[in-house]
Amino acid sequence: MNWTIFVVAIVLVLLLSTAGVYVRKVNREQPESEEKKEIPADCCGAHAVCERDSLLSKTDEIIYFDDEELDELAGIAADEYDDRELKMVEDVFYTMREQDVAGWLRSLQLRNIELPEHIRDEALLIVMERRELRLEKHDRKD
Repeated sequence: MNWTIFVVAIVLVLLLSTAGVYVRKVNREQPESEEKKEIPADCCGAHAVCERDSLLSKTDEIIYFDDEELDELAGIAADEYDDRELKMVEDVFYTMREQDVAGWLRSLQLRNIELPEHIRDEALLIVMERRELRLEKHDRKD
């Protein structure tokens, strides 16, 4: 029985990883809008990563990413989500553009919504990859 659980867990991890790679590939093919490439007026210039790719926010303004239905999860521990609630979170995450992930994570934090561990790990990986890519581009310009 232990082997069965192990095999099912491995298959589940492989399926989720494959879905994550596919979503990232699709999101990379979508060009960012020109307005998002604009440097904000309050940017200090001392950092290579703009706030859009940061998990920190200067304001408490909640921005929704067509995910208002997730508000019903506020205050519930991620490991207590039922299948329907888990699917709601996955549907939002796997249809999101990469450039929106950091802002979405900030929004969820302000709304007191926890992410299931596998989605949180994938989301943080996307944010980290975007930061590294932005830093590489910044270094090439110098």
